[in-house]
Amino acid sequence: MRDLTPLEARVLAVLVEKEATVPDSYPLSVNALASGCNQKTARDPVMNVSEAEILAALDELRSLHLVNTVSGSRVVRYEHNGARALGVPGAGLAILTQLMLRGPQTAAELRANTERLHRFADVSSVEGFLDELAGCERPMVVRLPKAPGAREARWAHLLCGPVASVAEAQALPARDEEVALLRAEVAELRGLVMRLAGELGVNL
Repeated sequence: MRDLTPLEARVLAVLVEKEATVPDSYPLSVNALASGCNQKTARDPVMNVSEAEILAALDELRSLHLVNTVSGSRVVRYEHNGARALGVPGAGLAILTQLMLRGPQTAAELRANTERLHRFADVSSVEGFLDELAGCERPMVVRLPKAPGAREARWAHLLCGPVASVAEAQALPARDEEVALLRAEVAELRGLVMRLAGELGVNL
């Protein structure tokens, strides 16, 4: 499966979320999806997308078998097929949903935020599913480098492709090595200048 766009990920996650939180309104209309995608709370980043943009995202998600249309109503409604299409259990889908809705989170934050989608016994249960999702043939989540002063590492989903902060972190050792080499060269040049100055009787 190809990488999702941020809007496709948001639409899919809203469908999963609303199935659990407002079952009477599920499957969702495009109008209800727009409200869920543009919601100001429990969303990171906050979006402002049109129904036309959501319809285009739905068409793409249908082609990936992540979303189905439901007939029998005056208004076309949509339901997700996330667990089956992604090949993950309900608990794994709950974790991915919260990561798609709220951005990177710690295992403890995920346990709290997935409460209405799936109730995990403890944080170690969340960590177990995170490890499982990270160990897939095509990893779906990644543990981010721990931020300075942070007690716990955060996790991010990979359904929209690689996470920038991971690439930056992987580049840090190379940058550190470059800095060390430059410092060594500067020290060597300084020593050479001092030796030449001594031979010429110049005080620096």
